[in-house]
Amino acid sequence: MKAVVKTDEYTIYQRRDERYAVEDANKKAINGDEKAAILSKHELIKVTLPAAVEEVVEEVAAEEAPAAEVEEASAEEAPKED
Repeated sequence: MKAVVKTDEYTIYQRRDERYAVEDANKKAINGDEKAAILSKHELIKVTLPAAVEEVVEEVAAEEAPAAEVEEASAEEAPKED
């Protein structure tokens, strides 16, 4: 690994597989959201936010609506038993 950025608080290394490792001043690995924040701060990665929950709910509702209509139509067409 080669050091890419070195500060008093942490060091960013680039691994041989082109990914990054971040270690704090005590040589302990930094992972998760904190690592992503550090790497995006130095513009080494681009962080994309997940789609808004409302958009996902609207998409699911739109997909389920035609299926519900088909079920209702098939129930109406079914022969009634006497």
